[in-house]
Amino acid sequence: MTVKNKELNVEFRLQKTKNRYLMVCAICSLLSAVFFLGCGYSIQNRASLPFKEIQIIGVENRTFEPKLQDRLYEALTEEFLQRGVKVTDRALCKLSGVINKFELRMLSEKEGVAVEYEIIVQGDFKFIDSTGRSKEIKNIGSPFIVSFYSRGQLDEVIALKELTSQKAMKHLAAEVVANIVYYF
Repeated sequence: MTVKNKELNVEFRLQKTKNRYLMVCAICSLLSAVFFLGCGYSIQNRASLPFKEIQIIGVENRTFEPKLQDRLYEALTEEFLQRGVKVTDRALCKLSGVINKFELRMLSEKEGVAVEYEIIVQGDFKFIDSTGRSKEIKNIGSPFIVSFYSRGQLDEVIALKELTSQKAMKHLAAEVVANIVYYF
């Protein structure tokens, strides 16, 4: 083989490899598109929401943990606003809720001292749409484990518990809003 033939042979192999690579990329892209479009998820914009505004009638706290109702009200308001739903006192759609359960559980201990804690929050909610149809959501809680770690003094544990309970309220609010917006 001459040098020119060798160069053409190498060039041909490179072109063949490049074509294979492009073909694999195209197939992977096509499969990814089919997977994501066929999985049931859809992008929901403000125009496709079942309602544009909501009134949060109230949140009742039936636990011994203070201020949970205020935290949940704030978390619900933030979650609705993030999804493009305005929270107003004149809305035809209404939401009310009751926090039934707040537990602080010890997850682990070290040398006889609790170092990791979990917060569990559950509630019941009622949504009424503009036509008067209602949906009750019973015993809903955060789908995530909300926990914190502390080996410090009691004041540090209390401060971390406050921050983590706020996070638990955000998770609960997100679950409630998703239940209303996507499943009503």
